[in-house]
Formats: sequence, structure tokens, C-alpha cells
Amino acid sequence: MTPHHRKLHVPVPSLATATLLLLPLALLAAVLVAVYHNEFALQSYLARPTCPSNASDTSLTGRHVAVRVAPDFRLLIGVLTLPGLYERRHLMRTVYALQQPNLTAHVDVRFVFCRLASEEQRVLVALEAMQHGDVVELDCPENMDNGKTHAYLSSVPALFGDRAYDFVMKTDDDTFFRLPQLVESLNRAPREDLYYGCMVPCDVVRVQENEYMSGMGYVISWDLVEWIVAAADQIRNHTVGPEDRLVSSWFRGAGKGKNRVDTKPAMYGFPDRADHCAHELVPDTIAVHKLKNNGRWATTLKYFNFTAGLQPSKFYRMDR
Repeated sequence: MTPHHRKLHVPVPSLATATLLLLPLALLAAVLVAVYHNEFALQSYLARPTCPSNASDTSLTGRHVAVRVAPDFRLLIGVLTLPGLYERRHLMRTVYALQQPNLTAHVDVRFVFCRLASEEQRVLVALEAMQHGDVVELDCPENMDNGKTHAYLSSVPALFGDRAYDFVMKTDDDTFFRLPQLVESLNRAPREDLYYGCMVPCDVVRVQENEYMSGMGYVISWDLVEWIVAAADQIRNHTVGPEDRLVSSWFRGAGKGKNRVDTKPAMYGFPDRADHCAHELVPDTIAVHKLKNNGRWATTLKYFNFTAGLQPSKFYRMDR
């Protein structure tokens, strides 16, 4: 007899029943994702391969990490010049830019003059400002010994900010500084009450009452810059005359600038028998003064082998 098999009837749940059964599971899954989201992300991150995708960077030595090293100090060099001396500024920009890469200090060079006096200057100096951003126009009539240096030094904090620099220099556009040697020398100098430069006169026995740092280029510490601003009423009527002597008289009258650093013979004038502060060019040089023309600049730069880095090229034959 053939056995009879009964088919079991399995009831199919309705949509409403299925929804009621799955809803708790969906809610539980949502809670788990919300609570443990960070853990899931962490596991996903840890599961990633740790080797860089670039095969050439598979070792630590193949990675380049930029490390910013704090400068030894910050120096502002203010070159007092005339608006119309475009060629001289171009030369000095080049000379100082070529010395920047290996410096251990932060050195900013700015070209300082008083109000522009012609449409030519307003156009051509504007081009310099747009391209280089290194010109400073003071609110004063153009002059040499009628308050220009005071206008410059007293404006530095307002122009550049409080404690923007450790040292501030005033120099002229006929002075060449060897920046690495200057930085090395200033690294040994006091950071406060500093009055640094080439002490003159050079041809007589000096006494404190008549000695001062030559206007070829002197450096003062930031606290003295702040004092010049604070002592405006005291100084205001003593700004006309040889500027380097006046600055010394300000400090002497107030008992300031006692940390005096005389850099002679490393700062001197271009060889000239009539100049008592001049001598032959020497290797141990910080600055050379009285480079009044391109010929003197070329002679000085050649002596210090300034063009040694010139690469051979088919476009010029400067080695002839």
C-alpha cells in the first residue's frame, strides 16, 4: 500500500507581522552603530595597510619632514636712501638676497626714504613696492640730516609691530654688509642697551664726549628703539644735524647705549688715503663704506668672490 504523505501547511506571516518582528532588530542595529561608531572607524583605520602607496617612500629615510628652526635673532636693516636711486636699490636687493639662504638669523632689508616728490617717483617706486614689498615712505620732507633718521627709528614699532625685531640697524645706500659675518658678530653681542658699529672719529684719541658710531651702519637693540619712541618730547628739538652724532648724544644724555660694541677694523671705508677710517679690503670684513659708484661696488664684490656661484651657460661669457 502506497503510504500517503501529508503536506504540512506553513503559515506565511503577513507584512504587518514581519514588520513587528524586524523592527526591534533594526532599532538594535541602529543603537549599536551610534554607540560604537568610533570603534568601527578605528578598526577600519587599523585594518588599512600601513605602508605608503609610493614604493619609493617605504622607509622613514625616504620621507621629507619640514622642520622650522627658530632664528638666532631678528634684525631689521633700514637702508636710508633717495626715491630716485632705483638702480642702487636693485643692486643692493641682489647682493643681500644672495646672502640670505645660509643665515642663522632672520634679516629683513627695507629701503627708507621720505615723501615722494614727483609723479615719476610715485609710479616707479609703486612698481618696486608691488614687486618687492621692501620700501618704506616716511611722512617727512626728504633730507639727510634734518630729522630723517629720527623719523625712521621712531616709526619702527608702529610700522612693524611691538617687539618685531631684536635689533634695528640704520645704514646708508653706499655701505655693503656681509650678512653672515654681521650675524656671527651680533650673536655675541648683548640683546639689551646695545649700541653697535664702527666707533669714530678714527684719527684722534677719543673720549666719551666726542665718540659715536659712524652713520655707515649702526645697530641698536629693541629696547633702545622703544626708548626713542617714549622720549619723543626729549628728543624732538635735537634731530637736526649730523645724524650719527645726534643719536649718540641722545643715548649719552639719557645714560643709554652703555653696551657699546666697536667693530673696527671689520667695518671701514673703501680704500682712500684721505679717509682715516678706511683701509685696504681684508678677508675679516663685516662692512665696507663709501661705495659711491658701481665701480667701487664691483671692486668690493669681486674681492669677496661674490660671483663664485655663477653657473656656466651658453647664454653668456662672463668668465673672459
